[in-house]
Amino acid sequence: MANDFTIGVVGVGRMGSNMARHLKDDGFTVSVVYDSASSLAGDLAAELGCAHAETLADVTAKANTIITVVTNDDSMREIFGESGDSLLNDAAGVTFINCATVSPGIHVEVEGLAEKAGANSLEGCMASSITQAREGTLYLMCGGKQDVFDNVKPILDSMSTDLRYIGESGKAAQVKALVNMVMNINTAGLAEGLGLGQSLGLDLNVLMEVFSQTGANSRVLETDGEDMVARDHECYFSSAHAAKDSGIALDLAEQEGLNLPLAKATKAQFDKMIEVGKGELDKSGVAELTFPGRS
Repeated sequence: MANDFTIGVVGVGRMGSNMARHLKDDGFTVSVVYDSASSLAGDLAAELGCAHAETLADVTAKANTIITVVTNDDSMREIFGESGDSLLNDAAGVTFINCATVSPGIHVEVEGLAEKAGANSLEGCMASSITQAREGTLYLMCGGKQDVFDNVKPILDSMSTDLRYIGESGKAAQVKALVNMVMNINTAGLAEGLGLGQSLGLDLNVLMEVFSQTGANSRVLETDGEDMVARDHECYFSSAHAAKDSGIALDLAEQEGLNLPLAKATKAQFDKMIEVGKGELDKSGVAELTFPGRS
């Protein structure tokens, strides 16, 4: 089944490049890669032995299934433009799997544009990080038409160990926004708890152990607690991305007429990280704002 697909990857930063590496390792044909930072794509193409596309249209010409991992809504509109260089040029029969964290409405918009061009579109929202992308152990939530999901399921199965079909286009992105909103709240809350613990002179290892055995436990405690204490903020999910994703959730809340004060306060913390020049630190870096003696 792997040989039925020729896969292109658009956006080969930390996530996209490791997804491409994994798919090749798993026997899939990665035929072409592209990035607006041409050197990234060139280096990865040389590593994988595939084509380095200089244009988006060239990606579509060389692949029947294209995975996109771009930065934001504007980037999605650029690569799926209705004129000029675009993935939609001569795209009949191509399937796009869009993995970036973007607004749910963008996925619906792209699905419509793809169908107009005779192509298919699926959202593949990831709730995982770089290591999982490389290992093919992503938590992957998909939205779009069921038959499109079924047709590319071998690729999705390769990339993930937890695969969920959520529903129509936009729904998976809504779930992803809520996942990241709650994760960000937990992260900021943990930073405040540990920061206050240090200020009180508590043993933070003991405090984290108590947290783990009580209602203060969370997945974030497992992934970020020690890093907050050690100030090890190697980036797996940046503070800037946390700010963006909380913003997507707050936009949804505004559309629904809901007030989410915790989400607003959390976004303000991650916005502050960007303001002080620390937006590219991992989300665990929010502890730099709450621990005593840190800037």
